[in-house]
Amino acid sequence: MIIVQPYTQEKIKFAIEIWNEVVRGGIAFPQENELDEVEGDKFFKSQSFTGLAEDTDSGEIVAIYILHPNNVGRCGHISNASYAVKKNLRGKHIGEKIVKHSIEKARELGFKILQFNAVVAENIHARNLYKRLGFVELGKIPQGFRMADGNFVDIVPQYILL
Repeated sequence: MIIVQPYTQEKIKFAIEIWNEVVRGGIAFPQENELDEVEGDKFFKSQSFTGLAEDTDSGEIVAIYILHPNNVGRCGHISNASYAVKKNLRGKHIGEKIVKHSIEKARELGFKILQFNAVVAENIHARNLYKRLGFVELGKIPQGFRMADGNFVDIVPQYILL
């Protein structure tokens, strides 16, 4: 069974391993530099919430997500999130569990909207999941994301009302 729990410093090695795997892949996160334990701990603690998904049968941390305001002031009611599932475990609906958890956590924290600014258009699995969960796509921004190989691809901003 997969459960989502709050990030703790004791889990930093697992958290940055999963996070950095996505950063290294260069096809989803805007970050270009991997996190070390010090930077990672500071980064994960600075979020409104950082969730770790654990497989209770094995005790393995299998995914991470961060949730934070998308902007400040008059737009501070809009949240944003990023998700990372261990590469060898993708396709097992772990992503769905953490997205659903983030929606509930965003509501609990008082956010009114969850918005994704830069979903890579070619990330069909994520886009299908978000659509199934009720997210609305806002159109495409041509060449909005630079892939690791230097090519630019479209992004599809989207949101869900909480």
